[in-house]
Amino acid sequence: MEIIWYHPSQDAGVWLEGMQRRLPQARVRHWQPGDEAAADYAIVRKPPRELLAGRPGLRGVFAMGAGVDDILAQLARYPDMLSPSVPLVRLEDTGMGRQMQEYAVYCVLGWYRRFDDYRQLQQQAQWQPLELAAYEAFTVGVMGAGVLGMSVIHALKPWGFPLRVWSRSPKQIAGVTSFAGREALDAFLHGTQVVINLLPSTPETTDLFDARTLSQLPQGACLLNMARGTQVVEDDLLAALESGQLRAAALDVFQQEPLPPHHPLWRHPRVTVTPHIAALTRVDEAIEAIARAIEACEAGRQPSGCVDRLRGY
Repeated sequence: MEIIWYHPSQDAGVWLEGMQRRLPQARVRHWQPGDEAAADYAIVRKPPRELLAGRPGLRGVFAMGAGVDDILAQLARYPDMLSPSVPLVRLEDTGMGRQMQEYAVYCVLGWYRRFDDYRQLQQQAQWQPLELAAYEAFTVGVMGAGVLGMSVIHALKPWGFPLRVWSRSPKQIAGVTSFAGREALDAFLHGTQVVINLLPSTPETTDLFDARTLSQLPQGACLLNMARGTQVVEDDLLAALESGQLRAAALDVFQQEPLPPHHPLWRHPRVTVTPHIAALTRVDEAIEAIARAIEACEAGRQPSGCVDRLRGY
């Protein structure tokens, strides 16, 4: 079994050693430009066209993350890059769910307890206790009901906030109000005090959070984006913050990454910026998940995490 591995910035050694240990019957190599030797499987992040094109023996491509928009973007440019018959598989959790839970709970509780407002008062040396909303008046909405979205919903349940979810199709989740489809988006947004974006990156979700969408939220709502920066129109977000339509935003992803040093989001007093770390890939867990998926392919089974290329996830 021949496996090629490629990541534009990560250390190959850890991955190659780990995959070789987990799949001792395989030969795992770091793909370099000019390598046209046979490969049965590819483990990749932002693969160049020449890595995948012209490999008739390829039986599976595995993304080193939960998102595959980088690969799908390449396929849109180069349709011959990967045969439709080759499974494209993404990581479903591998420790990312726990990290998303931590980030979401931190933000929701901070906004509920108004710690962001207290930070503003601290800058002005003002000693001023602030009134809290009732738990039942602080509705939290999660956009996206995949593995990570469901993980965040379950982490928020014990805190007693009204919870709602918006997804492509209706969901049956105890204690959570479900909204489905574009026609239900406004109803989902109305009354949602905190919206958490965990949607997959697709043409339908690109620029979803524009001026119109943000205007459907109640005055003073908060936005947490842990999905993709392409889903938020940043100028519209800044305008909503300036007008008070949004009270605060926590952003882990951006239209351009790294976020340029001069970008106004860095210095906005109501914005928290983190460098795409909401859920980091844990190498050992990712290796185990990919190895299991390869074993499933070898046994003639469909691995968990197969991507529907038309949907984008």
